[in-house]
Amino acid sequence: MSTATTLDVVPQLSGGEWQRLDAERHTDVFNPSTGKLIARTPLATAEQTAAVIEAAAKALPAWRETPVVERARVMFRYRMLMEQHFEELAALVTREHGKTLAEARAEVNRGVEMVEFAAGMPSLIMGSTLPNIATGVDAEVVRHPVGVCAGITPYNFPNMVPLWMFPVAITCGNTFVLKPSEKVPLSTVLLGELLLEAGVPPGVFNIVHGDKECVDTLLTHPKVAAISFVGSTPIAKYIYETGTANGKRVQSAGGAKNHLIIMPDADMDQTVKQLAASAYGCAGQRCMAGSLAVAVGRAGDEVVGGLVDFAGKFRVGPSDGNEQVDMGPVIRDEHRRRVAEYLDIAKSEGATVPLDGRRDFAGDGFLLGPSVIDQVKPGMRVAKEEIFGPVLSVARVDSLDEALAMGDDCDYGNGAVIFTRSGYAARQFKQHFNAGMIGINVGVPAPMAWFPFTGWNRSFFGDLHIQGVEGMQFYTRQKVTLTRWPQENESYQDPVWKGRQN
Repeated sequence: MSTATTLDVVPQLSGGEWQRLDAERHTDVFNPSTGKLIARTPLATAEQTAAVIEAAAKALPAWRETPVVERARVMFRYRMLMEQHFEELAALVTREHGKTLAEARAEVNRGVEMVEFAAGMPSLIMGSTLPNIATGVDAEVVRHPVGVCAGITPYNFPNMVPLWMFPVAITCGNTFVLKPSEKVPLSTVLLGELLLEAGVPPGVFNIVHGDKECVDTLLTHPKVAAISFVGSTPIAKYIYETGTANGKRVQSAGGAKNHLIIMPDADMDQTVKQLAASAYGCAGQRCMAGSLAVAVGRAGDEVVGGLVDFAGKFRVGPSDGNEQVDMGPVIRDEHRRRVAEYLDIAKSEGATVPLDGRRDFAGDGFLLGPSVIDQVKPGMRVAKEEIFGPVLSVARVDSLDEALAMGDDCDYGNGAVIFTRSGYAARQFKQHFNAGMIGINVGVPAPMAWFPFTGWNRSFFGDLHIQGVEGMQFYTRQKVTLTRWPQENESYQDPVWKGRQN
């Protein structure tokens, strides 16, 4: 399994064969902990992307006729291989993304759970019947695969997010083309190697690397039936509009501005730890990261003071090969600069920065420490824009109603959390906050494999969400059959059926 960690140019997978793409354009893959170049990702042209789609289309007829039980057995073997290579998978996430090893292990665990979910597809994909829906007429509904499916995934979860998609799609009887982020392609290569070892037939799972030209081909090619996407909101909107305009089924998850409400009665020690884990876990580079803390009443001073003290002691450093750090680097140096700029923007708009994560770190890694911005007002950029880095903004309000109103004013609607001992406050929050995923005394309300990832508003474009039963529904389409078997020489008494005969 050394291919994914030693190559110079990342290969693509087409029709069961690893190919070194003859590409005119490439992009660089870095180890964020060291700043060193570790691989180069080829950027496929439209023609090269179309060839991978054709390989998936060629494999489709035989795969969709393969019994679902046999398809599920591939996933059982796949899970076993992922467990055997668990530490290798986690180390690769750390190497190309920068997560701490503990965070990378947690990511791989979540991916394994998606494979476990997909292995249960024989039960999930069952249809339904209703005998005698009319006199002598039986009705049944069954699920069929939709065809060639494509996934376009982000850099922040190079292992888990692809596994949100292709295990379910494949076990439903589809073939799949995955275009991972060009920043973190190595995890996808290893996932593909293990899936081939698990026995998936050639062409059922394919990998193509590229940028907008590649993506636009996936969105417009007539043999692609469905598109799954996770990324920023502007791109999510583009994916949804372009894909649906070309007749494709699309689920497109976008960005977030997740609110964390702290009531005065919260257990403040535990709350501060949960806030820090939410805001600074994975260096803040996740769509479920806490971004705007809303402290109610007297909670404000305790929250800010506790965060400055707790997060200010974080051990920030290179994560690759080092388990003694609390937070690793961000993905690129230009991203580090962009995130850090928000601290100056906040000051210019009247906020304060009691904890500034800009330090002189040794080495060439893309490091930025945790930051806290205080006295944030609703109209400020740090209150409205997705920062996607280790920055937690703190707004102060007088009541729960004011906190709920801040959520109503947010364009996004991914997740939100409340910290409280009050059942009434928790119930009001759960019922009325403007977000699709809610946590009560839980820092990151990300659902596990068995529940849908239910972003609202500009955090999601589409109808059927990723994960859970909705994921299975997205990758299948329903067919209804009415059946009547008359006896010989039977006369039709039902006037509807008489009319149909005539």
